[in-house]
Amino acid sequence: METGEEFGPWLARQLKLAGKTQAELAEELQLTRAAVSAWITGRSTPRPTVMADIAKALGTDLGTVHTRTTDTQAGLPITWYHRPGYPDGGRDLGNAAAFAFDADVQVLARETCQNSLDERLTENGRPVKVRYTLHELTGEALDDFREAILWNDLFPHYSAVSDGAGAQKVGRVVDAGVRDMYEKGRLLLLRIDDYNASGLIGDDYGDGKFAAVVRRQLESLKSSHGAGGSYGLGKATLWATSALGLVLINSTLSVPHEGRTERRVVGRLELPWRQVDGRAYAGPAWFGRPDPDSPGAEVVRSWWADEETVDRLHLTRDNDEPGTSFLVVGAHDVASLDEKTSDTELDDEGQEDDHEDTRDLKKMHRRLVTALGRDFWAAMTGGGSRLPLLEVSVRSLRNGDVVVAEEQVDPTREQPSRTRALRAHYEGATVDRLTEAGQVAARNVPLKLPLFGGAPGTLGTHQAVLLVTEAMGDKDGDKDQVHSLRGNRMTVKKAGVPRLPVGTNPFQAVLLVGEAAGDSVAFAKEAEEFLRAAEPPEHDRWGQTEELSLRWSPSAYRRINALTHEVNIAVREIVARPRRTSAEGGEALRKALTVRTKPKAKVPTGPVIPVLDGLEAAVGDAGEWQITAEVTIPKGEEITPMVPVAQLDVRSGGRPRLDWAELVAIEGCEVQDGVLYFPPGTRRAKFRGATDGSSHPVRTALTRLVVELRAGKGE
Repeated sequence: METGEEFGPWLARQLKLAGKTQAELAEELQLTRAAVSAWITGRSTPRPTVMADIAKALGTDLGTVHTRTTDTQAGLPITWYHRPGYPDGGRDLGNAAAFAFDADVQVLARETCQNSLDERLTENGRPVKVRYTLHELTGEALDDFREAILWNDLFPHYSAVSDGAGAQKVGRVVDAGVRDMYEKGRLLLLRIDDYNASGLIGDDYGDGKFAAVVRRQLESLKSSHGAGGSYGLGKATLWATSALGLVLINSTLSVPHEGRTERRVVGRLELPWRQVDGRAYAGPAWFGRPDPDSPGAEVVRSWWADEETVDRLHLTRDNDEPGTSFLVVGAHDVASLDEKTSDTELDDEGQEDDHEDTRDLKKMHRRLVTALGRDFWAAMTGGGSRLPLLEVSVRSLRNGDVVVAEEQVDPTREQPSRTRALRAHYEGATVDRLTEAGQVAARNVPLKLPLFGGAPGTLGTHQAVLLVTEAMGDKDGDKDQVHSLRGNRMTVKKAGVPRLPVGTNPFQAVLLVGEAAGDSVAFAKEAEEFLRAAEPPEHDRWGQTEELSLRWSPSAYRRINALTHEVNIAVREIVARPRRTSAEGGEALRKALTVRTKPKAKVPTGPVIPVLDGLEAAVGDAGEWQITAEVTIPKGEEITPMVPVAQLDVRSGGRPRLDWAELVAIEGCEVQDGVLYFPPGTRRAKFRGATDGSSHPVRTALTRLVVELRAGKGE
């Protein structure tokens, strides 16, 4: 038989779990205490004839003692440990890290898939495989799952939170989640499995990935330059997406712990401060086996579960490949509630499906596929000698039966133009300029890296790679966009290109920076480190951050602005060049130039509303926002005057409004008392503005600007 853990450490833990001392075991075996001590310290091992007596003393079978791939079932049972209230009376009314994200499955997909990418095992060159499973439980399946998680032990804590739900946001969410489960008789599980990943390695309490995820907040142990996360916030999306604040975990380790690798199981519950039976609890709770080394054996730790227990917890993994399964219990998607859907939808066989639960499940399924394709298309794309880093799929079940079959996320379907551009780059099939349909143009764009610590000068110039190709209809989303990405190939920044030439054909562009541009590109690792520090917790842009200011300088973000400026210039040069396909000329050209006789569109008789079409912004020397904006105006007899409004973007609450220090018309408009007026017949206009620095509530370099055009008085 294949053996697991060394006999000595395994036996020592079994004695603790069984509440036995070495002396008591020696007495039962009719041996000396020195003999048992020698086994535990590894100086000797028991004879085969003694193994059966040891199994009997521990209340297990002989095979378990021989293989030592699991703990004995004797001793302390699996239970919940709730952290006691603070002795000083302090109260935490929720995990602040979870408030950094919305309860949105698309946000969850972005953060969890990024974490799986960062934990990919690189030695074998294979991609990390990630699967998202939506699983709705009802009836007996729901009852069995609640029994497996010891729901009756948890219910008093949920009741205590619900009683005080009116005063705290977390309490209201949890109360709604519990009521939904009982009133509708259903519970939605969302499981994220990754394979060919490191798994949650390390001790339960010491420094390691397990403790960073399960025990601690705001700790990130990702050290590679190409890693996406750096704040330790991403894991909070798991608990934020659970209406019950509950996540269960099963990890297969790439590095053995306690001589084991498979079925390391633990659960974590995030609730606010509460009182149950007159005792105060601080907030979090853990699901596991009591640790005999903790005071009173109250604190629980992860345990090596058997296959039956893992199956009842809906945590069974497909194989023994390293990686982790996270089960979000009571998954909810607030964003999907705002989406408009028809009263009936077609099922997989073309029949009307008016079941509300089925529609919700399919909607979440589609939102997951869309988000994964939008944010990770590049990580799923390979070509030439470059292999994909990622494979992702989504499936939906109800009580184990398939509702939506497993769907492999296909980057060529979700982002066809950008996928074509990246594959052409990998295969060396790019051109200098676009002359035919389907071509991909490539340019090098410089990123001048600053010296570390704010010293004047430049460390060196990193050559990012810009790829431009024609857009394929509406399949790629918004046209004329640049998607920027670095080492792990997750899309970080999405931005339009201002001041495009008139008549520009729709295009899509990709910017590869850092290790995404190639490991051999000069200063690739330095660019990774610099841009990683320039990302906020959402990882959706590059700009000024506190880390960037502290490690480089308060003006370091200007290097990123300069990169963006160079990218925009390069894109405009590429797309301005005329393109001719092999089908053009002759009859095709004649048809294209033929003026067809169609009835003229009726010009609207009422006022038309101008639309903000392009915006460039930068921070001035005095700390003010400086903008140049372009406006498009629909055809109409009367044009509504508009008021430009500048605001600061915030994660929650109302946006603070900024005052204008200057508003100047450039073309196609006039400015009077802060209002833009447009002459009749105008179709495009441009204006320039600068905010009043004294109206800024915080330092400008740490903010993000939103500009809107509003009718009337701008309210």
